[in-house]
Amino acid sequence: MPSNGLQPAPRLQFGLINSRGRYLTAESFGFALSASAPGLRPRQVWTLEQDEADGSVGFLRSHLGRYLAADAAGRVSCEAERPGRAGRFALLPQPDGRWALRSEAHGRFFGGAGDRLSCFAPAVGEAELWTVHLAAPPQANLRSLSRRRYARLSAPEDELAADGDVPWGVEALVTLSFQGGRYGLRTCDGRYLRSDGALVAEPGPRTAYTLELRAGKLAFKGCDGKYLAPVGPTGTLKAGRSARAGKDELFELEESQPQVSFRAANGRFVSVRQGVNLSANQDEDLIHETFQLQIDSETKKCALVSHAGSAWTLVSHGGIQVTGSGVTAHAAFELEWRGRRVALKASNGKYVCTKKNGQLAAVSDAVGKSCLSRGVPAPPRRLAGLGPPAPGAAAHRSAALPGQDEEFVLRLINRPMLVLRGEHGFVCGHRGSNLLDANRATYDVFQLLFSDGAYHVRGPGGRFWHVAGSGAVRTDGEVPEDFFLEFRARGRVAIRGKSGRYLRGDPSGALRADADALPRATLWEF
Repeated sequence: MPSNGLQPAPRLQFGLINSRGRYLTAESFGFALSASAPGLRPRQVWTLEQDEADGSVGFLRSHLGRYLAADAAGRVSCEAERPGRAGRFALLPQPDGRWALRSEAHGRFFGGAGDRLSCFAPAVGEAELWTVHLAAPPQANLRSLSRRRYARLSAPEDELAADGDVPWGVEALVTLSFQGGRYGLRTCDGRYLRSDGALVAEPGPRTAYTLELRAGKLAFKGCDGKYLAPVGPTGTLKAGRSARAGKDELFELEESQPQVSFRAANGRFVSVRQGVNLSANQDEDLIHETFQLQIDSETKKCALVSHAGSAWTLVSHGGIQVTGSGVTAHAAFELEWRGRRVALKASNGKYVCTKKNGQLAAVSDAVGKSCLSRGVPAPPRRLAGLGPPAPGAAAHRSAALPGQDEEFVLRLINRPMLVLRGEHGFVCGHRGSNLLDANRATYDVFQLLFSDGAYHVRGPGGRFWHVAGSGAVRTDGEVPEDFFLEFRARGRVAIRGKSGRYLRGDPSGALRADADALPRATLWEF
């Protein structure tokens, strides 16, 4: 049994950065090892399989499914297909937030640079220290193991509290940010969690936490050596009660799936407030008007799930209800991207439309063409997801409303801040210029602003993204420029500029808006 009394232990994925800022890499040829990569890509991702009897010991598995191991002479390899005694490493967090990896079999420490890696050091030096970079998307939901509740921004108390039954709405979004090898926790409004429970605008020593792993769970240790934990009846997150990581101090990091609202042709939001029948009859998009978008990895169809766990479902005579707890064939919808609008096709082959009384029904054979007169940058595309996000709650009702009964304005609720990672790395501002890199090991956090089905992206300096004549994406725009989000797979989004071309990560690292098709380089984790 693990130390926290739970089993089985989940497996976490991360990169390991040495003292020279280079990532531990499992080469595809010959199972060779090196520490020379500048960014976190698939070859730099390691999976931790912790010992359920001792959460401080584990095995490191490469992207090739082979295990890191060390022999008595200090030679390291990554060829073993199964974990064994030579591959057991003790994971020892250091005061500065880095880790040391000690071979359990031989008592020596693993370290080095380039292709000169060994596990022969009798003590921890600079070369034996590794920074942990989580491979999971940095925007996630945080669940307290002891409270069995999700952390969320509690407006009345102005605190981050573990009191949510389900991770719903923008308040449940937590962004992890690197701070000198440690992690900060940011709320949906961009503030940092300080160790005393206060939320502050700027990072500092007391907002930085050392990340520790306990049987697949996470613990956050503050600068004073005390661990973050939910405290009091509301579960306020703060550090200071315990210098040991027990069950109260453990958290799970879960994927934050997109949650969206739909505004129909009558200008009202689709809601389940009135019961099982879906109807566009609300002036605000609150909890009953928010639905979680779940995209099937094979069919690319989506399910739309309410906060109670029930999905949109096609019933008799084309009606749409929110019934049942499982996602069935009748709960799968195709999405067609229509510029600033989206249309949904049900399993009967009919489009979902809004009736005069506001109720939804899948009874239309086609969608009108009036969307083409509203400046759509590209012809309709069938989508594997949908996409409008937004931070603030003010600009819900814009001047232009959907003109067709089969069209909806989609607004992404739970991404007021945007972090993007592509196949080459994270999106981050280029040093010394207003360009953007798409191959960085660290990331910038951008503000995402909703604008009637389109999005404006604002950088840390307060200026906006725009596409230059060369196709390069710049961050020095004085006025906002429209971008369109297309959710193509679970956890992936394609971003289209006003020219109709998609943003891609260039092999050289530049972010450009010049792709006409959708290769892998145009799909972004967010």
